[in-house]
Amino acid sequence: MYLDAAKKQEIFGKYGKSNTDTGSAESQIALFSYRISHLTEHLKVNRKDYSTERALTMLVGKRRALLNYLKDRDINRYRAIVKALGLRK
Repeated sequence: MYLDAAKKQEIFGKYGKSNTDTGSAESQIALFSYRISHLTEHLKVNRKDYSTERALTMLVGKRRALLNYLKDRDINRYRAIVKALGLRK
C-alpha cells in the first residue's frame, strides 16, 4: 500500500503541529498533495483509468478549497504551506 500509517504520521509531523495533528488545514493539504502526486503517476501509466482521473479531479478541488480557506483566514500560514510544498511556480 502506498500510504500506510507510518507515512501519514511522517506527513502530519512535518506539516502539522504534531504527529497526531490530523485535522489542521496544513496537514490535510500536505496529505492531499501526497495523494495527488501518487495518482498523477498512476495516470501517466494508465491513461484510460477514468475513475482514478475523476478521483484526482475531486482531490484537487478539495485541496483548492482548503487553500482558499487558509488564504482567507491566515495569509502567513497559506504562504508557508505553499512554499513548503512547492505548489506555486
